[in-house]
Amino acid sequence: ASAAGVGVLIITICCVIIRKFSPVNFLSSLRKTRGSRSIEVFLRNYGTLAPKRYSYSELKKMTKTFKEKLGQGGYGSVFKGNLPDGRLVAVKVLKKAKSNGEEFVNEVSSISQTSHVNIVTLLGFCFAGSKRALIYEFMSNGSLDKHIYEENLSKADHQLGWETLYQIAVGIARGLEYLHRGCNTRILHFDIKPNNILLDENFCPKISDFGLAKICPRKESIVSMMGARGTIGYIAPEVFCRNFGGVSHKSDVYSYGMLVLEMIGGRKNFCVGAGNTSEIYFPYLIYKRLELGEELGLQGTGNKVEEQIARKMILASLWCIQTDPSNRPPMSRVVEMLQGSLESLPIPPRPILSSPPRSPRGSISDSSSTAIIIHDL
Repeated sequence: ASAAGVGVLIITICCVIIRKFSPVNFLSSLRKTRGSRSIEVFLRNYGTLAPKRYSYSELKKMTKTFKEKLGQGGYGSVFKGNLPDGRLVAVKVLKKAKSNGEEFVNEVSSISQTSHVNIVTLLGFCFAGSKRALIYEFMSNGSLDKHIYEENLSKADHQLGWETLYQIAVGIARGLEYLHRGCNTRILHFDIKPNNILLDENFCPKISDFGLAKICPRKESIVSMMGARGTIGYIAPEVFCRNFGGVSHKSDVYSYGMLVLEMIGGRKNFCVGAGNTSEIYFPYLIYKRLELGEELGLQGTGNKVEEQIARKMILASLWCIQTDPSNRPPMSRVVEMLQGSLESLPIPPRPILSSPPRSPRGSISDSSSTAIIIHDL
């Protein structure tokens, strides 16, 4: 009996410690305290759960003083590197943070809790004052956007066929399903877009860039946020205007639907330079063709199998971008839609144009928000 009592006591203490130093509680305290000092406390308390920490001098050595740049964005620049054991890595060097480091902690804490074939692996990080970097497994085929937009195809090493596009769509869906239901805590990504999907040598997709992610208990269906976050063109309506409903995992579902529609169309969903007004918004254009039974007008659908793949992807993605979050399927259902028969998929209601307007700086504001994080396209 005494042994059982000791066991219960140990379990209770462990639960208290885990709760105290969980990412959910830490991110709340981070907003109220000084960034660098709080991050050091977080990394120390995260202990063995955190990936390997590297010094800035080690970072310079593995990248040969940042010799080969793979890309850059609003977050900073990515460089090719080698770990001491010879493994290729992608080193994301973050810009000097204007915030208190919440995005850096988001990335480390959320990815550290994941283990899935469709989630990028974080192998290490560097935190040396204002110098911060994240070290990922190297993805030889780069990001998805380089392979789907027509203007990029001439530069791509490989033009993707419909079977490959389909497998990528299924892989991303499985990755999101895992984030929403397969982890100890629910992880909402909030920035699903082609640039944040990486492809390995076999074009297996991996979700990356968790800087805007929100970690919450699995039992919570609606989450609270101080403001909108995401990238224009992929943000769910309820994220920038609460009148559309509560923010939840269904917000990621919307972003996923917009992403898949761009894979299908080989173009941005919003194209102001389109020949006529009916072609400006691709979801509306493709829905109209489906509704009227017209030819889809998609490149590469040369046989019946490819035509069916394209139609399944279209129907599933149109369900994902429904304006009312309650009408969107969870990601588990999206996987079923993609893997099931075309005949079992009904045509969803017509999509409504509901993206926030683009401002000169690519950001939006909300009178009730005090913390807005919006990325430009």
